[in-house]
Amino acid sequence: MWKPIIDKSTCVPRTESGSPRSLRALCRSVGIAAVALALSGLMPGCVAVIAGTGAGAAVAYSLGRLDTAVSADLARTDKATGDAIAQLQFSKISEKSDALNAVFIARTAEDKKIRIELTKEGDQVTQIQMRVGVFGDEAVSLSILEKIKGNLGI
Repeated sequence: MWKPIIDKSTCVPRTESGSPRSLRALCRSVGIAAVALALSGLMPGCVAVIAGTGAGAAVAYSLGRLDTAVSADLARTDKATGDAIAQLQFSKISEKSDALNAVFIARTAEDKKIRIELTKEGDQVTQIQMRVGVFGDEAVSLSILEKIKGNLGI
C-alpha cells in the first residue's frame, strides 16, 4: 500500500520503502478519485424497477426518467394525461399530438419542468416516458403516473 511520506529536504512524496513517487502520479490518482466520486453523486440509484399496479406492467426509473407502458390506446392515454396534469394543478405549457405520438410540457408550482412523451406501441399499448426537473423527481413522476392510470381505470 502506498502511504505518502514527504521528504522535507526535497518536498517529493515517497513510499514507505523510500522510493520517490512522482507528483504527477499522485495528482493523477487524486484526480481520478475526485472525478469518480463526483460522478457517483450524479447517478443516484442508476436504475430502479418498480413493480407496476394493475395489468402487471413494470415501471422503470433510470437516470431521472420514468418509463412504462399502459394497456390503453394513444387517444385515451392522451386524454388521461391531460386530465392528470389539470387534476394535479400543474401549469400546462404545451400539448402536441399526432396519430403516433403526444408530448406534454407542464410546470410545477416550484417551476420544475415536466415533460411527458406518449408513443403508440400497438392498438391497445402506449409507452409513457416522463421526466420532472433537470435531474428527475421520482416521487412526482410516480404521482403523475398514478393519476394517469386512475383516469384510464387501470
